[in-house]
Amino acid sequence: MSSKLIYNEQQYTLDANKTLLENLESQSVSVEFHCRDGHCGACRSILVSGDVTYSNFPMAYLKEGEILLCCSRSEKNITIKTI
Repeated sequence: MSSKLIYNEQQYTLDANKTLLENLESQSVSVEFHCRDGHCGACRSILVSGDVTYSNFPMAYLKEGEILLCCSRSEKNITIKTI
């Protein structure tokens, strides 16, 4: 059974080898971003459910419950939404 990425109430297949941003881009979903390495915070989103790991330590300021799509990955079902 493959994991799912739910983004703004739309469901997509989740590839654990890609960042969440790369997952959305591969499904032709347009997401705001600039740096792709956790510095700018443009891809900041709210983690509704699930867990993420970071490939790069995010340098952008994050409030509790926020994640950066550009440098985070997930192996299990995850639900996120834009801020």
